[in-house]
Amino acid sequence: VQRRALFLARCSTMGADTADTTVMVAEQKDDERLALDRLSVYTIRLLAADMVEKASSGHLGAPFGCAPLANALWGRIMKFSPRKRWINRDRFVLSAGHASALLYGMLHLTGHGLGGPYDVSMDELKLFRQAGSSTPGHPEFRLTCGVEVTTGPLGQGFANAVGMAISEAHLCATFNREGFPVFDYYVYCLAGDGCLMEGISSEAASLAGHLKLHKLIVFYDDNKITIDGTTDLAFSEDVGMRFAAYGWNVLHIPCGNTSDSNVYEKAVRDAKSQTTKPTIVIMKTTIGDGAGPGIEGTAKAHGGKFSNLEA
Repeated sequence: VQRRALFLARCSTMGADTADTTVMVAEQKDDERLALDRLSVYTIRLLAADMVEKASSGHLGAPFGCAPLANALWGRIMKFSPRKRWINRDRFVLSAGHASALLYGMLHLTGHGLGGPYDVSMDELKLFRQAGSSTPGHPEFRLTCGVEVTTGPLGQGFANAVGMAISEAHLCATFNREGFPVFDYYVYCLAGDGCLMEGISSEAASLAGHLKLHKLIVFYDDNKITIDGTTDLAFSEDVGMRFAAYGWNVLHIPCGNTSDSNVYEKAVRDAKSQTTKPTIVIMKTTIGDGAGPGIEGTAKAHGGKFSNLEA
């Protein structure tokens, strides 16, 4: 695709000076990258919608709202091995375990367990939330290839991510030598409003800040919606200030709905630019983004099928 773009750009700019040609080629390549990002995000969303439609149950609000982040993480940011449990792989924890359709979709698209007994195949996606399948309603460790830890109770996955970051720090201290970083992986976590309302996440966050676990990067899906309505029914604190008090590096993505993977890559680069604090990236998102008027941005988007989608 890139070679074809360069060829077309050269043909269309004959006679232009070199500087102008270079700019036009770069712009065309960027346009193609953005188009691919958008196509990927739509694919992720509709794959999740198909799963929930087939099962007649599940949660689509977070998979739709966080599809751009998932596309960037698996497509551009994380290092992983789909076929085996590579010991130095980056870890991803879905603290908001009810959004499992998003995780299963990404594991399928990246070929996790392909051909093995725990293959996240299309057939397994069709059995989403069915007894005996490897795609249960909430992620289960050892049941699905690529699932790092069982999550479901809100806040539990956040605490597990802190524990994994502690393990990484211990492995580094024990085995790494100058010039030989045997262990250098990062732990990524996706948490929602419900996760941060729970006391367990506060305790774990305090410990992470105290231990300066800089290899931990948490993305906070700040969509201001719960199953009962808006979060201000019970939750109005300044999350950024709270985590800053815990000793965290606090970053912001003002528009977490963008499909541009560069936005999420930049946030991760900024998180990795320091080595003394864990990072929380507060993403302002719209729950059910892309589902259309009357659903996106409302409590209706939290769970169940989207009635206006012909999945």
